[in-house]
Amino acid sequence: MQYDPIKKTLGGLFSRTIWLRVLFYKMLDLLLLRSWHIRKALKEWYGQREEGQLIALDAGSGFGQYTYRMAQLSSSVCVDGVDVKEEQVRDCNDFFQKLGFSQRVRFEVQDLTKYIKESTYDLILSIDVMEHILEDELVFNNFYHSMRKGGMLLISTPSDLGGSDADEHEEGAMHGFIDEHVRDGYNAQDIREKLQRAGFSGVDVRYSYGTAGHLSWVMSMKWPIQMLGLSKAFFVILPLYYLVLFPWCLVLNMIDLYKEHGAGTGLIVRAFKE
Repeated sequence: MQYDPIKKTLGGLFSRTIWLRVLFYKMLDLLLLRSWHIRKALKEWYGQREEGQLIALDAGSGFGQYTYRMAQLSSSVCVDGVDVKEEQVRDCNDFFQKLGFSQRVRFEVQDLTKYIKESTYDLILSIDVMEHILEDELVFNNFYHSMRKGGMLLISTPSDLGGSDADEHEEGAMHGFIDEHVRDGYNAQDIREKLQRAGFSGVDVRYSYGTAGHLSWVMSMKWPIQMLGLSKAFFVILPLYYLVLFPWCLVLNMIDLYKEHGAGTGLIVRAFKE
Protein backbone atom coordinates (compact mmCIF):
# COMPACT_ATOMS: atom_id res chain seq x y z
CA MET A 1 0.00 0.00 0.00
CA GLN A 2 1.03 3.64 -0.35
CA TYR A 3 1.83 5.05 3.07
CA ASP A 4 2.43 8.72 2.13
CA PRO A 5 -1.22 9.60 1.29
CA ILE A 6 -2.32 8.40 4.73
CA LYS A 7 0.41 10.40 6.46
CA LYS A 8 -0.51 13.47 4.41
CA THR A 9 -4.19 13.16 5.37
CA LEU A 10 -3.41 12.83 9.08
CA GLY A 11 -0.91 15.68 8.96
CA GLY A 12 -3.42 17.98 7.28
CA LEU A 13 -6.11 17.09 9.79
CA PHE A 14 -3.91 17.97 12.78
CA SER A 15 -2.37 21.12 11.28
CA ARG A 16 -5.47 23.29 11.42
CA THR A 17 -4.41 24.98 14.66
CA ILE A 18 -1.16 25.25 16.63
CA TRP A 19 -2.46 23.25 19.58
CA LEU A 20 -3.69 20.44 17.30
CA ARG A 21 -0.26 20.24 15.66
CA VAL A 22 1.48 20.04 19.06
CA LEU A 23 -1.07 17.41 20.11
CA PHE A 24 -0.24 15.49 16.93
CA TYR A 25 3.46 15.54 17.85
CA LYS A 26 2.71 14.28 21.36
CA MET A 27 0.47 11.53 20.00
CA LEU A 28 3.23 10.42 17.63
CA ASP A 29 5.69 10.44 20.53
CA LEU A 30 3.46 7.99 22.36
CA LEU A 31 2.40 5.83 19.42
CA LEU A 32 5.68 5.49 17.53
CA LEU A 33 8.09 3.19 19.31
CA ARG A 34 11.05 4.67 17.41
CA SER A 35 10.21 8.00 19.05
CA TRP A 36 10.63 6.38 22.48
CA HIS A 37 14.11 5.17 21.53
CA ILE A 38 15.08 8.52 19.97
CA ARG A 39 13.92 10.53 22.99
CA LYS A 40 15.91 8.23 25.30
CA ALA A 41 19.07 8.54 23.19
CA LEU A 42 18.72 12.34 22.89
CA LYS A 43 18.21 12.73 26.64
CA GLU A 44 21.28 10.62 27.43
CA TRP A 45 23.49 12.45 24.92
CA TYR A 46 22.31 15.95 25.76
CA GLY A 47 22.69 15.30 29.48
CA GLN A 48 26.39 14.57 28.98
CA ARG A 49 27.12 17.83 27.12
CA GLU A 50 28.28 21.10 28.56
CA GLU A 51 25.96 24.09 28.46
CA GLY A 52 26.15 26.24 25.35
CA GLN A 53 24.69 26.64 21.90
CA LEU A 54 24.03 23.46 19.97
CA ILE A 55 23.31 23.28 16.25
CA ALA A 56 21.32 20.29 15.01
CA LEU A 57 20.20 18.96 11.64
CA ASP A 58 16.93 17.13 11.15
CA ALA A 59 17.85 15.24 7.97
CA GLY A 60 14.51 14.38 6.41
CA SER A 61 12.35 16.51 8.68
CA GLY A 62 8.90 15.51 7.39
CA PHE A 63 6.16 16.96 9.61
CA GLY A 64 8.75 18.45 11.98
CA GLN A 65 8.06 16.13 14.90
CA TYR A 66 11.72 15.57 15.74
CA THR A 67 12.70 19.16 14.96
CA TYR A 68 10.19 20.17 17.64
CA ARG A 69 11.64 17.60 20.03
CA MET A 70 15.21 18.88 19.54
CA ALA A 71 14.16 22.53 19.82
CA GLN A 72 12.49 21.66 23.13
CA LEU A 73 15.78 20.41 24.60
CA SER A 74 16.88 23.97 25.34
CA SER A 75 16.45 27.54 24.15
CA SER A 76 20.12 27.39 23.09
CA VAL A 77 19.43 24.65 20.51
CA CYS A 78 19.15 25.77 16.88
CA VAL A 79 17.78 23.34 14.30
CA ASP A 80 17.96 23.14 10.52
CA GLY A 81 15.28 20.92 9.03
CA VAL A 82 15.75 19.71 5.45
CA ASP A 83 13.41 17.68 3.28
CA VAL A 84 12.85 17.07 -0.43
CA LYS A 85 9.14 17.86 -0.22
CA GLU A 86 8.45 21.57 -0.79
CA GLU A 87 4.93 21.41 0.65
CA GLN A 88 6.14 20.03 3.98
CA VAL A 89 8.98 22.56 4.18
CA ARG A 90 6.55 25.48 3.66
CA ASP A 91 4.15 24.01 6.19
CA CYS A 92 6.86 23.54 8.84
CA ASN A 93 8.31 27.03 8.36
CA ASP A 94 4.83 28.48 8.80
CA PHE A 95 4.07 26.41 11.89
CA PHE A 96 7.35 27.08 13.70
CA GLN A 97 7.05 30.78 12.93
CA LYS A 98 3.64 30.76 14.62
CA LEU A 99 5.24 28.98 17.58
CA GLY A 100 7.78 31.78 17.86
CA PHE A 101 10.71 29.50 17.00
CA SER A 102 11.69 31.12 13.70
CA GLN A 103 14.86 32.68 15.17
CA ARG A 104 16.40 29.28 15.85
CA VAL A 105 14.47 26.82 13.67
CA ARG A 106 14.29 26.93 9.89
CA PHE A 107 13.43 24.50 7.12
CA GLU A 108 14.59 24.31 3.53
CA VAL A 109 14.22 22.06 0.52
CA GLN A 110 17.39 20.01 0.13
CA ASP A 111 18.57 16.74 -1.36
CA LEU A 112 20.64 14.87 1.24
CA THR A 113 22.84 13.38 -1.46
CA LYS A 114 24.02 16.93 -2.23
CA TYR A 115 23.67 18.71 1.12
CA ILE A 116 26.91 19.56 2.93
CA LYS A 117 27.59 22.32 5.47
CA GLU A 118 31.18 21.81 6.51
CA SER A 119 31.79 21.30 10.26
CA THR A 120 28.46 22.88 11.26
CA TYR A 121 26.38 20.44 13.29
CA ASP A 122 26.76 19.02 16.79
CA LEU A 123 23.87 16.62 16.22
CA ILE A 124 22.41 15.07 13.07
CA LEU A 125 19.15 13.18 13.31
CA SER A 126 17.95 10.87 10.53
CA ILE A 127 14.69 9.15 11.39
CA ASP A 128 13.30 6.59 8.93
CA VAL A 129 15.01 8.31 6.01
CA MET A 130 17.98 6.22 4.88
CA GLU A 131 15.83 3.32 3.72
CA HIS A 132 14.41 5.72 1.10
CA ILE A 133 17.81 6.76 -0.33
CA LEU A 134 19.71 4.54 -2.74
CA GLU A 135 23.01 6.48 -2.50
CA ASP A 136 23.25 5.98 1.25
CA GLU A 137 27.05 6.01 1.51
CA LEU A 138 27.15 9.39 -0.24
CA VAL A 139 24.73 10.74 2.38
CA PHE A 140 26.79 9.26 5.25
CA ASN A 141 29.85 11.04 3.85
CA ASN A 142 27.89 14.29 3.67
CA PHE A 143 26.79 13.85 7.28
CA TYR A 144 30.38 13.29 8.39
CA HIS A 145 31.68 16.40 6.65
CA SER A 146 28.78 18.49 7.96
CA MET A 147 29.42 17.47 11.57
CA ARG A 148 31.68 19.14 14.12
CA LYS A 149 34.19 17.11 16.10
CA GLY A 150 32.49 15.55 19.10
CA GLY A 151 29.15 15.46 17.31
CA MET A 152 26.70 12.57 17.16
CA LEU A 153 24.71 11.05 14.31
CA LEU A 154 21.52 9.33 15.45
CA ILE A 155 19.67 7.10 12.98
CA SER A 156 16.47 5.10 13.17
CA THR A 157 15.89 2.75 10.25
CA PRO A 158 14.27 -0.64 9.54
CA SER A 159 16.46 -3.71 9.82
CA ASP A 160 16.66 -6.45 7.21
CA LEU A 161 14.76 -8.76 9.59
CA GLY A 162 11.38 -7.69 8.23
CA GLY A 163 11.57 -3.97 9.02
CA SER A 164 9.96 -2.92 5.75
CA ASP A 165 7.35 -5.66 6.08
CA ALA A 166 8.13 -6.52 2.48
CA ASP A 167 7.88 -9.67 0.40
CA GLU A 168 9.44 -10.46 -2.96
CA HIS A 169 6.94 -10.60 -5.80
CA GLU A 170 7.25 -10.86 -9.55
CA GLU A 171 10.57 -9.97 -11.22
CA GLY A 172 12.29 -9.55 -7.86
CA ALA A 173 10.38 -6.40 -6.90
CA MET A 174 9.86 -5.76 -3.21
CA HIS A 175 6.34 -4.89 -2.05
CA GLY A 176 4.86 -4.53 1.38
CA PHE A 177 3.24 -2.25 3.92
CA ILE A 178 5.52 0.61 2.92
CA ASP A 179 6.27 0.61 -0.80
CA GLU A 180 8.50 3.69 -0.85
CA HIS A 181 11.59 1.91 0.51
CA VAL A 182 14.54 1.31 -1.84
CA ARG A 183 15.92 -1.51 0.32
CA ASP A 184 14.31 -4.11 2.55
CA GLY A 185 15.97 -2.77 5.69
CA TYR A 186 19.62 -2.63 6.80
CA ASN A 187 21.83 -5.43 7.96
CA ALA A 188 23.35 -4.33 11.29
CA GLN A 189 26.93 -5.07 10.25
CA ASP A 190 26.44 -3.46 6.84
CA ILE A 191 25.33 -0.09 8.18
CA ARG A 192 28.12 -0.17 10.79
CA GLU A 193 30.74 -0.71 8.08
CA LYS A 194 29.27 1.99 5.83
CA LEU A 195 29.40 4.55 8.64
CA GLN A 196 32.96 3.56 9.51
CA ARG A 197 34.00 3.98 5.87
CA ALA A 198 32.51 7.48 5.99
CA GLY A 199 34.83 8.27 8.90
CA PHE A 200 32.57 7.82 11.92
CA SER A 201 33.84 6.14 15.09
CA GLY A 202 32.17 4.58 18.11
CA VAL A 203 29.40 3.22 15.90
CA ASP A 204 26.77 1.60 18.09
CA VAL A 205 24.06 -0.42 16.31
CA ARG A 206 21.21 -1.82 18.38
CA TYR A 207 18.04 -3.65 17.46
CA SER A 208 14.65 -2.18 18.30
CA TYR A 209 11.16 -3.47 17.58
CA GLY A 210 11.74 -6.84 19.16
CA THR A 211 8.82 -9.19 19.77
CA ALA A 212 6.92 -6.78 22.03
CA GLY A 213 7.75 -3.70 19.96
CA HIS A 214 6.77 -5.30 16.68
CA LEU A 215 3.43 -6.38 18.13
CA SER A 216 2.85 -2.81 19.34
CA TRP A 217 3.61 -1.46 15.84
CA VAL A 218 1.19 -3.91 14.22
CA MET A 219 -1.64 -2.92 16.58
CA SER A 220 -0.97 0.81 16.80
CA MET A 221 0.15 1.61 13.24
CA LYS A 222 -0.13 -1.17 10.68
CA TRP A 223 -3.72 -2.27 11.27
CA PRO A 224 -5.19 1.26 11.59
CA ILE A 225 -3.39 2.54 8.47
CA GLN A 226 -4.41 -0.52 6.47
CA MET A 227 -8.02 0.07 7.44
CA LEU A 228 -7.78 3.79 6.64
CA GLY A 229 -6.36 2.81 3.27
CA LEU A 230 -9.50 0.77 2.62
CA SER A 231 -11.94 3.46 3.77
CA LYS A 232 -11.67 6.91 5.35
CA ALA A 233 -14.83 5.98 7.26
CA PHE A 234 -12.53 4.24 9.73
CA PHE A 235 -11.66 7.71 11.10
CA VAL A 236 -15.01 7.57 12.90
CA ILE A 237 -14.15 4.49 14.98
CA LEU A 238 -10.42 5.22 15.28
CA PRO A 239 -10.75 6.87 18.74
CA LEU A 240 -12.57 3.82 20.12
CA TYR A 241 -9.98 1.50 18.57
CA TYR A 242 -7.14 3.32 20.32
CA LEU A 243 -9.07 3.61 23.57
CA VAL A 244 -9.10 -0.19 23.76
CA LEU A 245 -5.62 -1.02 22.44
CA PHE A 246 -3.52 2.02 23.35
CA PRO A 247 -2.77 0.99 27.00
CA TRP A 248 -1.47 -2.36 25.79
CA CYS A 249 0.73 -0.64 23.21
CA LEU A 250 2.24 1.58 25.90
CA VAL A 251 3.22 -1.47 27.96
CA LEU A 252 4.72 -3.18 24.90
CA ASN A 253 6.68 -0.04 23.98
CA MET A 254 8.09 0.20 27.50
CA ILE A 255 9.23 -3.42 27.36
CA ASP A 256 10.95 -2.85 24.02
CA LEU A 257 12.65 0.35 25.21
CA TYR A 258 14.44 -1.22 28.16
CA LYS A 259 15.05 -4.74 26.89
CA GLU A 260 18.23 -5.75 25.04
CA HIS A 261 17.32 -7.36 21.71
CA GLY A 262 19.27 -10.04 19.89
CA ALA A 263 17.15 -9.27 16.84
CA GLY A 264 14.40 -6.89 15.80
CA THR A 265 12.76 -5.24 12.82
CA GLY A 266 14.28 -1.83 13.62
CA LEU A 267 17.76 -0.42 14.21
CA ILE A 268 18.84 2.48 16.42
CA VAL A 269 22.29 3.66 15.36
CA ARG A 270 24.63 6.12 17.04
CA ALA A 271 27.90 7.24 15.45
CA PHE A 272 30.41 9.91 16.44
CA LYS A 273 33.00 12.20 14.87
CA GLU A 274 36.20 12.38 16.86
